[in-house]
Amino acid sequence: MRTGSRLAADIGGTFTDVAFFDAGTGSLSLGKSLSTPDHLVEGIASAVDQANTRFEDAEIFLHGSTVAINALLERKGARTALLITEGFRDIYEIGRINRPDAYNLFFSKHVPLVERALRFEVAERMTADGTVHLALDEAQVHRICDDLITRNVEAVAILLLHCYANPAHEARVKAIVQSRLPHAFVTASHELSQEYREFERCSTAVANAYVGPTVSRYIGEIEGHLEGQGFAGSFLLVQSTGGLYVPDQARQQCVRMLESGPAAGVVGTHALCARLGIANAIAFDMGGTTAKAGVILNGRILTGNLALVGGYNEGLPVQIPLVDVFEVGTGGGSIAELDHGGALRVGPRSAGAAPGPACYGRGGEIPTVTDANLVLGRLGADRFLGGQMQLDIEAARRAIDTHVAFPLGLDVQQAAEGILRIAATKMSYAVKGVSTERGLDAASFTLVAYGGAGPLHAAAVAREIGMRHVIIPRAPGHFCAFGMLHSDLRYDYVRTSFAKLADVGLDDVMGQLDQLAGQGLAALEHSTVRPQSITVAYSADMRYVGQEHSVTVDLDESELRSGDRPAIKARFDLVHQQRYGTCAPGEPVEIVTLRAATTGVMPKPPMEELSSSPERSIEAARAGYRRVYFSAKARDVETPVFRRDTLPAGSAIDGPALIEEHASTTVVFPGDRLTVDAYGNLHIELGAC
Repeated sequence: MRTGSRLAADIGGTFTDVAFFDAGTGSLSLGKSLSTPDHLVEGIASAVDQANTRFEDAEIFLHGSTVAINALLERKGARTALLITEGFRDIYEIGRINRPDAYNLFFSKHVPLVERALRFEVAERMTADGTVHLALDEAQVHRICDDLITRNVEAVAILLLHCYANPAHEARVKAIVQSRLPHAFVTASHELSQEYREFERCSTAVANAYVGPTVSRYIGEIEGHLEGQGFAGSFLLVQSTGGLYVPDQARQQCVRMLESGPAAGVVGTHALCARLGIANAIAFDMGGTTAKAGVILNGRILTGNLALVGGYNEGLPVQIPLVDVFEVGTGGGSIAELDHGGALRVGPRSAGAAPGPACYGRGGEIPTVTDANLVLGRLGADRFLGGQMQLDIEAARRAIDTHVAFPLGLDVQQAAEGILRIAATKMSYAVKGVSTERGLDAASFTLVAYGGAGPLHAAAVAREIGMRHVIIPRAPGHFCAFGMLHSDLRYDYVRTSFAKLADVGLDDVMGQLDQLAGQGLAALEHSTVRPQSITVAYSADMRYVGQEHSVTVDLDESELRSGDRPAIKARFDLVHQQRYGTCAPGEPVEIVTLRAATTGVMPKPPMEELSSSPERSIEAARAGYRRVYFSAKARDVETPVFRRDTLPAGSAIDGPALIEEHASTTVVFPGDRLTVDAYGNLHIELGAC
């Protein structure tokens, strides 16, 4: 075992990526293999082999997975029951009385994960201040358990009113259920969220129970494989905050890893921007199934407190801290097809890893975004994955011709360009979702694009929004795995605490925050890894008195301890102005929820600079020419192709050009200019196109 060596594995919908940092040599090795949905560990093992390393060579194994989110989206979780306070059986189904698509006659609400027959009322009642109004009827809970046993329930979620103020009843109900159903996965809402809002907290608890058995089995499978491979180090999983936690915590709080892969990519972007001195950037990740975007603002990762799994219209809320990521169903494997009206659409259906795009030659016959890139010359049929995988261009042509070009009366190239233009427009919604909709000017940000398909489309997406600067990091196809190497241990604790800012004692607020931070410190103590240092960040959800919704405001400990209310109020006004375009400095505000994020800072691998060897030169990197279709005005342009691994720092290339590497290809459009920095990152300045 080499001290400090880390192995990171990221499972995506199409590919599984591995990054291994060898602390002894300071080198980084990478591996990529097709994901194996039926037995995900096989894909990890194959990617580890591709990286020419072994599990036993690492001291820490880091892992992010789509297991939890896929189980929710595909409705393949456990048979789950819900125990809820008497009189509130239907809040999970009623949800919020909103209708996002007001004029859609076919609009439908969210579909609960638990059918009504498996929702049981518990006689008890706690008031909002934590006082017991009606004692818990334990005999009734036992009768419910009798029913659950006969119904073969695999998981149980518990939501009792106002448990955030006093969890005693929830804790007792959980103890009874666990004693009666020892083989069931049981979760109580106060263990996941200590915030008010019954519907969101209920949905979070149900989601955790629903995916619990699946995630627990998967983590056990990984642990068994690691043990069989002689791994003797620490196994850590990536949370949706980009932080790390241990398997025992992941088994109990499965929903915290819903967005682990995308979060790791944003962490990697943050590390890259910190090294390059970039304060504001948008992380854009395009893989085989989806495209995701997150934000670095003023040198910090933007986070949120609520995710809608399945989209805004019909999604189920999960109330946990997480990196603020917006996702659209467009990736390299997204299927292009005509809808009932004959219009071309791209995604959200994906060919995935099996059968994959038509050009993979694995049985796929429907065209995808990858097929369109191949037909337009943006991918080399004999250079995909460094030549390890031969692509079938004729199969791609047939698929596009049969399903898109011929029905629309277009030639194959026009149809392929149409597929990519629609894909770029859809992916721009992900960028706007984390920027424009948050009151940020996306055009003033740098776009950091990664994922296997990100560099192919980065310039088109940036141009769609009006952005001028694009960065393609080294090894973009492995960037989420790379980001995991920069993750820290992190524990977020939250407490709803209503108080007007003008009236509350800030010493009391600081005391509550210290208690939350203490919980984080205790969690760090139970970790198998010792951090390099520990930091604590405080924040609060605040709103104007009379408002329904709040915004999260970072708090400065010195302002709290000195009692500087005007400074705290000014912070809130600024955030409100940014988010909504207005603020009211003269209006009173109130605190709704207090938050503390305790971070155990881990050592980070250094960012390696490019060597200045004689083998590195633009001429040595030139790999030939390829005819590329860029647009109706630039058809079949003779385009130079360069190997990225031999481009020297300081290189400057005017578009059009293709920059190829093992797991990705960067497209430089006519009129754009590409330069290479000292660390090997590609910078594209967009011109007129």
